[in-house]
Amino acid sequence: METQEVSFTAKDVMTLRQKTGMGMMECKKALTENNGDMEAAVNWLRERAKGKMDERTERATGEGRVGIAIDGSSAAIVEILTETDFTAKNDDFVAMTDDVVKMALSQPAGELSATDDILKRIDDVRLTTKENVNFKRGMKLEGGSFGAYVHHDGKRAALVQVDGNVDAETLKGICQHIVFHDPQGIDENDVPAAELDRIRSEAIEEAKANGKNDEIAGKIADGKVRKFLEENTLVNQKYILDETKQVKDVLGGAKIKKFLRYTLGA
Repeated sequence: METQEVSFTAKDVMTLRQKTGMGMMECKKALTENNGDMEAAVNWLRERAKGKMDERTERATGEGRVGIAIDGSSAAIVEILTETDFTAKNDDFVAMTDDVVKMALSQPAGELSATDDILKRIDDVRLTTKENVNFKRGMKLEGGSFGAYVHHDGKRAALVQVDGNVDAETLKGICQHIVFHDPQGIDENDVPAAELDRIRSEAIEEAKANGKNDEIAGKIADGKVRKFLEENTLVNQKYILDETKQVKDVLGGAKIKKFLRYTLGA
């Protein structure tokens, strides 16, 4: 009886196992069925494992990572979720997140979607970790200059878009500021007028209740509104790296067009 010639080695089996996280016998069978073609064997295993991976989609994903990519006048930010912090810190998961956000740069500006190539890259990690991994959200911005900061744990990040010239280190510092101070908007124009009216009305009412006349009550209300804006709008907040300045003081005349702040699971 004629025997089929072996077209792969034990090293190939080990390589496939490292790529997919599947068992040795499954990897050997995959290579046998695909005549030693590594890429075909990976796809074969992925298809066989797809049913099992789909079963995991109901499992909770409370961990993960935020990634940012900048390429010239385009930038993107994404959030990828998984089940455990152990997996989220894994080098393969970090590399996958970086790949996904770079892939996302090819999409139009606005809210990002999980395209086929992104889903395939995510499936690589789902296959090896045997955890539920999914694309939660993402956004792409175009035009101007960008700064970015991803906290060392990958769970918090910020992306800022500006018109004008600002050095990279300052842009990074502004993003660090955004991560830790969580501004509600860029400036007073981002705060709903109804919110400022509420603060003003409550301050006037309180001042009058304490016996202040209309003029004094109005000045107190102006002060309350000003304090709110200084504490809650980005350009008016004290800059985290130099609290003798406001964020607007380090912009050098440039204008912040938009900022995005992602916190894992938020």
